[in-house]
Amino acid sequence: MTGQSAPVRPRDLPRHLVAAAFGLTQILGYGTTFYLLAVLARPIAAETGWDLSQIAAGLSIGLLIAGISAPFAGRILDRLGGRPVLAFGSLCFAIGLAGVGLSTNVIIYCAAWCVVGLGMAAGLYDAAFSALGRWYGQEARPLITSVTLWGGFASTVCWPLTAYLVSVSGWRATCLIFAAIYLLIALPIHLWLMPGNGDRDAKPAEAPPVIRMPGPRLLFWLIAASLVLTSVIVTGISVHLIPVLQGFGYSAAAAVALGALIGPSQVAGRVIEFALGRRLHPLWSTLLAALMMAAGASVLALNLQFAAIAIVAYAMGAGVSYIVRGTLPLVMFGSEGYATLIGNLVVPSLIAQALAPWIAAVALSHFGNAVFFPMIMALTFANVAVVALLLHWR
Repeated sequence: MTGQSAPVRPRDLPRHLVAAAFGLTQILGYGTTFYLLAVLARPIAAETGWDLSQIAAGLSIGLLIAGISAPFAGRILDRLGGRPVLAFGSLCFAIGLAGVGLSTNVIIYCAAWCVVGLGMAAGLYDAAFSALGRWYGQEARPLITSVTLWGGFASTVCWPLTAYLVSVSGWRATCLIFAAIYLLIALPIHLWLMPGNGDRDAKPAEAPPVIRMPGPRLLFWLIAASLVLTSVIVTGISVHLIPVLQGFGYSAAAAVALGALIGPSQVAGRVIEFALGRRLHPLWSTLLAALMMAAGASVLALNLQFAAIAIVAYAMGAGVSYIVRGTLPLVMFGSEGYATLIGNLVVPSLIAQALAPWIAAVALSHFGNAVFFPMIMALTFANVAVVALLLHWR
């Protein structure tokens, strides 16, 4: 005995504390990236005169950088553990959001979103799920679900908060406030949650394991295709729902109120999955998520009088989809090399996400709001078809 206490390991911390800490950082992470421009786009355009498609391009560029960086983040996490990767993500979010708030032209604005994109690769769900899978192995599934339960409140918390901050201080100060929150809250959480070298003791994996089942390459690409379609749908709704509803005649307050239904509904879907999902193969949860998203999108496309019910159904499915994003690969491929596998698996979906806000903005500019919900509905039907093919491996 040397008198020194052993380093505290994440596995030794209470799991509800780990889930709450990760969940808080994910609320902040998604609320200041995916959900940010739904509230900030119009104030930015009003002050700067930039076109809405240029403003949406910032998020698209950030997502593209995240897609390019995701495999590197996964490999580094497998080798060095979660602490340096997640802490780096918090720093990138802080620097990037400060840059967005201080930008004086579109070039600086888009460059700042590049830094935010690095933060997405290192600090959002995929990195968090990878860290949990590395620490807990197959036991990570309930923890992943718990983190998504917290993260489901991102829009509910951050849309009203962002709208309030913009109303009292403007969009630039709002970005700077969020940057400060990252430095004062998210960064300390990531450094405290992973003290010392506690999460480096696990043997690092150089590559994902060989999958011993028929057609593994097809399995990989079908899962990747479902992730792509789901990501495009969720990103499109997150960025454009409020402006599109306003275009159909809803007031700003009513549109925000409808959008705020997404968070609790996502959480409700995840609670149901948490209660029942442990008895089901993740493929059935994936199918349920796809069907609920399709049902909600169909109602939005056909009759906006039932928008609230449709948004609840869509959001419950979207909430479950975030769980299976982490649990399905874990069950199908195993925990060895999980972070590297996730990094490779999400590249197509992140690149698709990068294009989705900009393409949707261009479509809305040229064809009007009427094309938005039918386009989303078509994507949800395609996702159901892909998931149906995945059931071969249940």
